[in-house]
Amino acid sequence: MRLQLGPGSESVVEPLRDSITAALSALDGVESVSVSVTTPQASASSSGLRMAGQTPSAAAAGGADPGLLPGVKHVIAVASGKGGVGKSTVAVNLAVSLARSGRRVGLLDADIYGPSIPLMMGVDERPRLDESGNRLIPFERHGVRMMSLGFLVEKDSAVIWRGPMVMKALDQLLRDVVWGELDVLVVDMPPGTGDAQLTMSQRVQLAGAVIVTTPQDVALADAVKGVAMFRKVDVPLLGLVENMSYFACPGCGERSDIFGHGGGKDAARRLGIPFLGEVPLHPAIRDSGDRGEPVAAAQPEGPQGQAFNRVAHEVWNSLDGDGGSVFDRFRKKFGR
Repeated sequence: MRLQLGPGSESVVEPLRDSITAALSALDGVESVSVSVTTPQASASSSGLRMAGQTPSAAAAGGADPGLLPGVKHVIAVASGKGGVGKSTVAVNLAVSLARSGRRVGLLDADIYGPSIPLMMGVDERPRLDESGNRLIPFERHGVRMMSLGFLVEKDSAVIWRGPMVMKALDQLLRDVVWGELDVLVVDMPPGTGDAQLTMSQRVQLAGAVIVTTPQDVALADAVKGVAMFRKVDVPLLGLVENMSYFACPGCGERSDIFGHGGGKDAARRLGIPFLGEVPLHPAIRDSGDRGEPVAAAQPEGPQGQAFNRVAHEVWNSLDGDGGSVFDRFRKKFGR
């Protein structure tokens, strides 16, 4: 079987070929399947022919599209090696803190399978179309423009999509939303190192990635994998955030290191990336997120809001004018 795709479809070549091969192989009576998927600019790398363990480069996937987000200066990915570490909480409060500091901020929920931005930002409605009828107008709350697949699907429905559909959805959330002029677009990535991460790193010129972890060894081990993935696709590492760093008792103020302490700072030092700060485990952070009022907006001067403000300050200071990371360019130049 031979399939010829149109221009701009290089990033779906391999996932599409794998999906077709699997579907045909499952049919009764089929003993072998040979599928060739090509594009007008197909080459050995862009057709998905690469050695085991080799990571596809941005060029192999068609490269970053400079026309995808023309008004956005910096795009930041907030990622984690595993779920349950509070990645979305950090992404939301980072965006709000940046907006409160006077930046023009957007927030894209790229967690296709578990979008939580609608709940955490307090929006439960469908987005409107612009005058052309072809592009979505992002919601704006707490000074942040935002868009999520959660606004477009039924509230309690499960998204059961294969890789090519995920990649297409992300492309549309980037291209078909009226983001306008932004200083920074914060992207809440799904956990892990899969299709969404590769698509984002290949389609957009990322200014850098923020890795979220907890102090536990099991979370730190996966955070290391996340760092390795972004380095393989040449995305700068802005730093690591230790979430749930300690429990701050709301009654007595006593601090308890429930999950251990200091693991994030040690891991950042070993990996050679900046440590962006600690965020405590506190009922106010959970409660504000459930109410759609992020703590960085509800209690910006409180200790929890200030923790996110410090992270936002470090993140912004690590960006320079052309969207790169000062830290990673220094290490790349001097081999540190």
